[in-house]
Amino acid sequence: MQSFIKYVLESDSLLYNSGVKNVDEAKITVVVATHKKYAMPKDELYLPLEAGVDFHGKKTNYQGDNTGTNISKKNDGFSELTGIYWVWKNLKADYKGLVHYRRYFSVDKFKFGNPKERLKKVLTEKQARKLLKKYSVVLPKKRNYFIENLYDHYAHTMHKEPLDLTGEIIKEKDPKYYEEFLKLHERKTAHMFNMMIMREDIFDDYCDWLFDILFELEKRVKKAGLKYDGFHARFYGRISELLLDVYIRTNKIDYAEVPVISIEPVNWIKKGGSFLKAKFFGKKYKESF
Repeated sequence: MQSFIKYVLESDSLLYNSGVKNVDEAKITVVVATHKKYAMPKDELYLPLEAGVDFHGKKTNYQGDNTGTNISKKNDGFSELTGIYWVWKNLKADYKGLVHYRRYFSVDKFKFGNPKERLKKVLTEKQARKLLKKYSVVLPKKRNYFIENLYDHYAHTMHKEPLDLTGEIIKEKDPKYYEEFLKLHERKTAHMFNMMIMREDIFDDYCDWLFDILFELEKRVKKAGLKYDGFHARFYGRISELLLDVYIRTNKIDYAEVPVISIEPVNWIKKGGSFLKAKFFGKKYKESF
């Protein structure tokens, strides 16, 4: 594997031991969250999952997130989290994960090219097994915001009230995580996109912790009379991106940090311009990039 993969051990793991006894025989399933028909990897590692079926209606022949125990109808606010919830409650595997139809892990060097060529560079089952023999979790390479901390970036680009309510919930319900939550005011890097591959026990524990917080947040947002439409209604998914590291760092879980490949080009000029407008002129984001 390429040297740009970063292996991290926050310290000796407090809750979990790295790896499993025999990763070669472990079942590893990574769902590809999508809301439409799209080119998918051929590798057996991946299971296409249509997210939000009970919200927008069935659009593909992929597995839907509205079977078994699910929150598919919450997709307008929870975004890809409806897929993560479905995996938690319904998928049987020794390792579970989620990526996006336009974003994947990749341990191969890749160049900008057409989507079909990029799709050939996504993480394979063989490569995933090699990573998981050493580490319990695979996460995307950290995104660095450089000029401002994570809290300020969120407050400039989104509505910060739900994030503040999240802090209150964590302080009340599970205060051991509150110190790491407060570090959002200091840290400038984070593992974004709600992408991960985790050993089953870690994945299940993380989901149990995460959704307990988010469902309580849902109640308090309603009680506070906070209402957001369209793009900004999806704050549950965005807040969870910040909570992932709160969980990982508090529990001192080891992980491999792997680059993300975008199947379609990112308009960095547009994205950068929107960030500067948010930071200096108070104009919130209006769309994803």
